[in-house]
Amino acid sequence: MPTEPNVILLVEDNLAHAEIVIRSFQEHHIASHIVHVLDGEAALDYLLHRGQFTETANNPRPRVILLDLRLPKISGLQLLHEIKTHESLFSIPVVILTTSEAEQDLTLAYANHANSYLVKPVDFTKFSQLIDDLGLYWLDWNRQPLN
Repeated sequence: MPTEPNVILLVEDNLAHAEIVIRSFQEHHIASHIVHVLDGEAALDYLLHRGQFTETANNPRPRVILLDLRLPKISGLQLLHEIKTHESLFSIPVVILTTSEAEQDLTLAYANHANSYLVKPVDFTKFSQLIDDLGLYWLDWNRQPLN
């Protein structure tokens, strides 16, 4: 069992989608801490403790990263590549959470070692249920190394 809180790094530029994700996790008491950033550059800063995220005690390593593909500054696929090729980050599970059903995006995500690829449902209830199930799987049921 991990001793650190269930930290999720949510990389999502759509504020409405981010709000649904955050509220779902809060309502179901799945994550104890959600860090929301709006672009790939801020996510990389968080993960590498750069810029506003230099204080490692206040910015713990996430148990899972929820990553949208269409992001400003650094795209989701570029960020995924950076994470999965960085020695200190590659073991963090990355779940693609996107509106894209494009086969090319799916193929590129798995080619860059995404751990899961989920398409956001349009229906609010289904989206909320997806987030609940996702949280239970990655933060409760799934086992992963502590570092």
